[in-house]
Amino acid sequence: MEHLDQIIATLALTMGVGWASGINLYATLLTLGVLSNMGHIDLPPELQVVGDPLVLMAAGLMYAVEFFADKVPGVDTGWDTIHTFVRIPAGAALAAAAVGEVAIPVEVAAALVGGGLAASSHALKAGGRVMINTSPEPFSNWGASVGEDVAVIGGVWAALNHPYWFLGLLVLFIVLLVWLLPKIWRGIRRVFRFLLRLFGADKEPASSRGDSIEATAAAAAGRAGVDANPGPSLGGDRSKD
Repeated sequence: MEHLDQIIATLALTMGVGWASGINLYATLLTLGVLSNMGHIDLPPELQVVGDPLVLMAAGLMYAVEFFADKVPGVDTGWDTIHTFVRIPAGAALAAAAVGEVAIPVEVAAALVGGGLAASSHALKAGGRVMINTSPEPFSNWGASVGEDVAVIGGVWAALNHPYWFLGLLVLFIVLLVWLLPKIWRGIRRVFRFLLRLFGADKEPASSRGDSIEATAAAAAGRAGVDANPGPSLGGDRSKD
């Protein structure tokens, strides 16, 4: 039973850091580093680097930047777009480090799972923010940002202290993700179609409109000429006979 608990704990930490990194990488690093330095958790040797003061200062600085950028409509979407290339690789790297000293195939598998979870949670966050930004008021952005930070900190803590509960909640998250992502994708497409119409990207070019107007005018003039000069009637031919 103890061996099973160890496997579950490692699995929860591996999947937890991947999932959390996709939402807020810097909050994930800060949570792991602070808990490790305070002696509340024992991290695998490969993951203990997050407790280094230099790493903590860098993570703290970037978290402060994200804390404000994440609450400004439009800026948060740009920030998420840039971090597509940061959160997913970092989630894979943290997941690979979380399994400890194991065989290389296990590390690769952990990296794939962690990267996949990071990509999934990142896609849900970024897509949700695009939809939230359609609302003119900023309060929904603030609420979403604070909720994401609380979810990351609470999720990492649960993965470390209550791995069974965390894995159960993670399964629910994956089910919700499968249900939500198609809806969010359709919503994003509607948003971008609206923006294209707003900025005139899908309007007919002026030259095409001019050609169309000229063709219509020419056709109308042709019909008018036919009406003004009718051909010989059947009655006129009979009178000549």
